[in-house]
Amino acid sequence: MREFKPRTDLGVTLRALRRQADLSQRQLAQRSGVPQATIARIESGRTADPSFRVLERLVSAVGGRVMIFAAGAAGAARAGPTGADEARLLPAVPHEELRDAAGRHCPAHLDAREVREPRDWPGAWWAQWHDLPPQRWPAPLPAVTYVQDRSERDRRRRGERVRREVRVRRFTGGGLPATSWRFLAELPDGELVGELRAHERSVDLLLGYDLGDRRELVLDGVLVAPECRLLGIGRRLVEALRAELDHAGVATVHAVAEFGGVGFLRACGFQVEWHRPSALRLAGPVSAGRRPPR
Repeated sequence: MREFKPRTDLGVTLRALRRQADLSQRQLAQRSGVPQATIARIESGRTADPSFRVLERLVSAVGGRVMIFAAGAAGAARAGPTGADEARLLPAVPHEELRDAAGRHCPAHLDAREVREPRDWPGAWWAQWHDLPPQRWPAPLPAVTYVQDRSERDRRRRGERVRREVRVRRFTGGGLPATSWRFLAELPDGELVGELRAHERSVDLLLGYDLGDRRELVLDGVLVAPECRLLGIGRRLVEALRAELDHAGVATVHAVAEFGGVGFLRACGFQVEWHRPSALRLAGPVSAGRRPPR
C-alpha cells in the first residue's frame, strides 16, 4: 500500500515565511500583488486550496522559490536540482499557538508573548498597579502583546541567534606565549563577539623562594561586543577558562575589578578578597624644558 504524507498546512507555512521576511500581511500584499484579504483567508484556513500562481507570487515576494520534486527524490530535495543548493527547514512561528482575545492569530512577523499580569504588558509600564489583585486592575489586560519597533525586533532576534550559535574555544599559536591564555567566542561565520585573556605567573618568582613551582593565573579581562552583552557569553568564556585549570595544573585565578565587573566575577564563582583596589602608574623621567604628558 502506498503511504501518503500529511498535507502541508499552508496557513502555518505562509505565516512562517512572513516571519522570516519580517513582513506584515499588508506589506506582503504590496510586494506580491495578492490581495491582503486572500492572504488572511489562507492563513486562517478559510482558503485551503489557493491556485499555484498565487502561491508562487507569495513565495517569490519573500525571497523563496516553489520547487516540486518527484516521489522518492529525497536526496534531490536535500541537494537541490543542480546539487548546489541546500534546502533548509523553515522555522515555525514561535507563537503559532497564541491567539488574541478574538481568537485570531498574532502578527506572524512580530514577536508575540502571552500577557498574564501587568508586568508582561509594556502598555502598563507607567502604571503603579502591578501589585494590585486582578479584581482591582483599572484596565483590562490584553491576551497577548508584541513589539512593533523593527530595530528592537532585529536586536532581539540577533541576540537569540548569537546565544544559539556562539562557540567558545581556546586560541593557541600565532606567536602567543605559552604563558598567555586566550579564549574566543565566535559565530559560525568567524565573527568575534567575545574574548577572555589571562596570563600565568609563578609564585616562586613572586615570593622569591621555592614552593614547588606553583602556577597561578591573572585575569587580564573579559570583553564582549556591546550588542552581544547580557547573553551569557562572558560567563561561557569564564567557564571555558575554569575547564582548562585542572588540565593545566593551575589552582588559582586572580582578578581586579570595579563596579559591574565585581558582580559579574562573583556570579562566575570568584570571591572578593580585597576592596577598593589601588591603581598604580609608572612614569619615565622628564628631560629639562619638556612638560610631562597629561
